[in-house]
Amino acid sequence: MMVIQVVTLFPEMFPGVMGSSILKRARRRGLVDIRIVPVRPFGIGPHRQTDDYPFGGGVGMLMRSDVVVPAVEWAAMHVAAAPRILMTSPQGRLFDQRLAEDLADEQHLILVAGHYEGIDERARLLLNAEEVSVGDFVLTGGELPAMIVADAVARLVPGVLGDDDSARLDSFSRQNGWLEGPQYTRPEEYRGIKVPEVLLSGNHEAIRAYGDQVAYEWTKKRRPDLLGEREKGGN
Repeated sequence: MMVIQVVTLFPEMFPGVMGSSILKRARRRGLVDIRIVPVRPFGIGPHRQTDDYPFGGGVGMLMRSDVVVPAVEWAAMHVAAAPRILMTSPQGRLFDQRLAEDLADEQHLILVAGHYEGIDERARLLLNAEEVSVGDFVLTGGELPAMIVADAVARLVPGVLGDDDSARLDSFSRQNGWLEGPQYTRPEEYRGIKVPEVLLSGNHEAIRAYGDQVAYEWTKKRRPDLLGEREKGGN
């Protein structure tokens, strides 16, 4: 079973996402254990202060290293497997499907949700944490990115989706890394638009070939950067 711990200043943001849909079923079935670790109890002084002004000036506040580090160490002590620690940050490695697949091989992940203007650099150094970003934009905090990472990783744990081929054939997860093409369900015709005949044929080889071709065409049109060497070769 994979354990994912999320260290956060705002634990109240997580129950809706972590307690719904596929993640809810995965937790109930004991495939993924997602635990929310509040930072506030590790705060300093009677008011449980968790942030302070940055040295050298500048706007905003930083989460204190002497708060974040003990919170993460506490989380790590409560799981047998050694953790892989990630911090959400705009400066981090861009989170993508390849990284999600890599993280899905871990037994224990700790996601530290940064907030305010970020986290004192010493926390990253002391925890040997990896920084990860969900995109080239800035949010009010790292809670939403932590949810995204947890969801993307958890669905790759064997058994979570029920059919492991579902994850394997997703966009970015295909063997060639292309986008997944369009899909259809009933009715066979809606407002004059028909489902492609090949999908109704029952010919699995033809359907597979059609899916590969459409995936290539969609990727070429929408994300040509994903085509790599095939596109460079002029196909």
